[in-house]
Amino acid sequence: MTFDFIKHKEIENIIPMKLEGKERYYFDLMNIEHSWTGLLDAMFSNEFFREGVQLIINAIVLFEKGYFDCAFYSLRQALEISTTVVYLVDDSDENRKQEFRKWMKQDKFPMQGQMIAELNKRKNTFADIKAKMSLYFEEVEAAKQKLNKYVHKQGFDKFYVSRTDSFREYFEHSNLTSDFEKLLITSIGTVAVLRLAIDPVPLLLADDAIYKRTGQLMSEAYADDFLDKYIGLNHVEAYKQTELYQSYYHSFIHREEMLPSVLAVVKNDYVNNDRIEEIFLQKHLLGDHELVAVALIAHSNKIAKVYCFGGLHWYFTDVETKRRKTGWSSSDFKVFKNGSAKYNLKYDEAFLSHLRILDEDYYIEHNEEFTTAEIDDLDHEIPFSRWLPR
Repeated sequence: MTFDFIKHKEIENIIPMKLEGKERYYFDLMNIEHSWTGLLDAMFSNEFFREGVQLIINAIVLFEKGYFDCAFYSLRQALEISTTVVYLVDDSDENRKQEFRKWMKQDKFPMQGQMIAELNKRKNTFADIKAKMSLYFEEVEAAKQKLNKYVHKQGFDKFYVSRTDSFREYFEHSNLTSDFEKLLITSIGTVAVLRLAIDPVPLLLADDAIYKRTGQLMSEAYADDFLDKYIGLNHVEAYKQTELYQSYYHSFIHREEMLPSVLAVVKNDYVNNDRIEEIFLQKHLLGDHELVAVALIAHSNKIAKVYCFGGLHWYFTDVETKRRKTGWSSSDFKVFKNGSAKYNLKYDEAFLSHLRILDEDYYIEHNEEFTTAEIDDLDHEIPFSRWLPR
């Protein structure tokens, strides 16, 4: 067998590692991936936090492949990119635009320490969070110092060549894996906290009282076990004392709490046929599309789904569709819309009917054909006109 010199040199000092619980870390990172902000002037921050998550995943991959210093560097990058977006968002509109242009053009831009100093100086949202969570950020700072030891290779245990030469004992007695996991957990938590510097919605939604008072939001809640493991419940309570959290909390808590059946419509697009009258008790909490969908479903127990936005959004019921296919295309609905017939169009094993209500197109997927009387009612909006907004 021919000696492969190149391969030998590339792996000579590389020892792959095994990180137990890797899958759990990936699942936990979805808490951040799904915590999108809906603030128009901060929408760009979603890409920064997605990048932060990717950098953490890269760190795990690099660590297991044996490139441990690169893994620690990738964790540090995740912290830096998350700090950058907070630096950009936590500023006036004009300054944000200027700094963002500098960042985009790769002009001179502050380093992480400079950004944090400037954020403290502004005395805006981040400064308040950092003050209220001072103990947490002390822990983060200690973790960053530890990260830097690996990135800057301070100590023979940080050397690749120490694994094969006379310094091997330094490596064999190092805490490489435990250090990495501790810093991994801290990095995930820090990115999650920096995300909360944009808005507190991922944490607010973890509060059942708030959840029942909010509509469909772009963000999902941070799970309780995620908060406990990566941030610490004591630090979470400290965050809840911030002006940002308190202002959002009080703006939501004074809203009317939704009944479970109404919450199912608003959050999950599910209409319980047995709870129609109950849903209409809080019709004032429903948007136009939700209200029309419920009113249509109240018309007949033949209905399995109601589509709007050209089929891109839909509401479903406890009536299981007879249609076997699970996929659909918006082009299907265009054909129905442009056809001469409006009702009882064959849709695989089910039927589709098209109505225009309040200047919007709605498509009803139903298991049995509508009768002439039912069609007449739908044409005149007789059975549900009392529910629709005027």
